[in-house]
Amino acid sequence: MSIILIRSLILYIIVIFAVRLMGKRQLGDLQPSELVITILISNIATLPLEDTDIPLIIGITPILALVCYEVFISWLILRLPCFRTIMYGSPKIIISNGKINRSVLRELRLTVDDITTAMRTQQVFDISEVQFAIVETTGSISIMKKQSKDIPDREDLRIKALNSDPPQVIVSDGKILPVMLKSMGLNKKFVENSAKKADLDISEIFIMTTDGQGRVFISPKDENKSPYISEKEEQT
Repeated sequence: MSIILIRSLILYIIVIFAVRLMGKRQLGDLQPSELVITILISNIATLPLEDTDIPLIIGITPILALVCYEVFISWLILRLPCFRTIMYGSPKIIISNGKINRSVLRELRLTVDDITTAMRTQQVFDISEVQFAIVETTGSISIMKKQSKDIPDREDLRIKALNSDPPQVIVSDGKILPVMLKSMGLNKKFVENSAKKADLDISEIFIMTTDGQGRVFISPKDENKSPYISEKEEQT
């Protein structure tokens, strides 16, 4: 039993390492070759676990070989765009100018149900509202609504707004996160000043976030205390 546990741990680490090398895609975003390699890795990893007579190296070697192959293919695709088309194919337009391209649907073997399902996942329930739709190389369907049917944005309504990145966590469980603080162009004094205004010590902060405009949110560790929210802080 101890041998199986040790083997499981080693293979777990190897598979995690392999997946990290391949990138951070979600399962639905995998290209065909990436999906095949993922399935092969999972199958190969089970062999040394099911049969302890199989040397562990026999399971590890093909996993690393497949990962090296995938990394090489990715490198090749970056330098030869035509090779990308061979490996992954190309996006296909199924709706253009509000008209459905039935020949492309037949080529991709897509049904009306496939299209309407993809529409509903993007909060579109009326096909007459679709201006443009394209099938990506991953098999997902991207949809653009007609401008007359789309939700107006602030620019359409002539409302001025500042563009800024979303808030980032700079203090977590009473500890400053130096990397995030540096990425925001801030320093420790900014955190100390904000904590002081919230009448808290840094060690008493559960979460502290700030955005590019200097707005601060602080959630104390003490659940009896209310969160602190400021509109703008001096970035010193």
